[in-house]
Amino acid sequence: MKNVIITGCARGLGLETSKMLAEAGYKVLGISRTHTNEYQQLQASHPETVFFYQFDFADVKNISALVKLVIKEHGRIFGLINNAALGHDGVLATMHESDISSLLKVNVEAPILLTKYISRSMLLNRGGRIINVGSIIGSTGFNGLSVYGATKSALDGFTKSLARELGKSQITVNTLAPGYMETNMTVGLVSDKLEKIKRRSCLGRLANVKDAASMALFLLSEDAASITGTTFTVDAGSTA
Repeated sequence: MKNVIITGCARGLGLETSKMLAEAGYKVLGISRTHTNEYQQLQASHPETVFFYQFDFADVKNISALVKLVIKEHGRIFGLINNAALGHDGVLATMHESDISSLLKVNVEAPILLTKYISRSMLLNRGGRIINVGSIIGSTGFNGLSVYGATKSALDGFTKSLARELGKSQITVNTLAPGYMETNMTVGLVSDKLEKIKRRSCLGRLANVKDAASMALFLLSEDAASITGTTFTVDAGSTA
């Protein structure tokens, strides 16, 4: 059974992906700041294959210890989905420096460090899959999301160079870039903004978490063994 670590596992895209992974026969090693009822239900229905580790990725100093613990308890890692991220917005000119710092730490530094330690496991296995969850905001931009957009662009650059570093060991690295989805991160958008986004879409709707989770599942599969260093946009055609 292949071990897959997914961060931000407890809600939204992370939760949906965790469900799909469990149903596809992977061992799901979920990491999140909060343990939700929904994730607990998933664990209850898959007690042998779904696990949970509580961790706040603002605590970058202890990421190496976290990885050691997970590997000690479950063995080497096949897949890593870097999904955890902060999404708070704000106009740059008035944004507090501590908010800028926390976005950079959780959205960029933490996934890079987590990947650093987990990729060692993959190098020993001579194979693996890394999926960095970006966003269309990293390439299109959006008012009030300049820092968030910068962090997602950074992950895209990270994907491309890391794919070259790890390719000889048959480890693939890709970015999954969802568009606006109906999750807790879009609840704050007033209805006219959401309607505008829907109208921009070729399909006249928002993408949903199942669309993006299905792409993550594909990228973990053998069918995606030759796909690396690229970005997969799942946005119902918003950026077409």
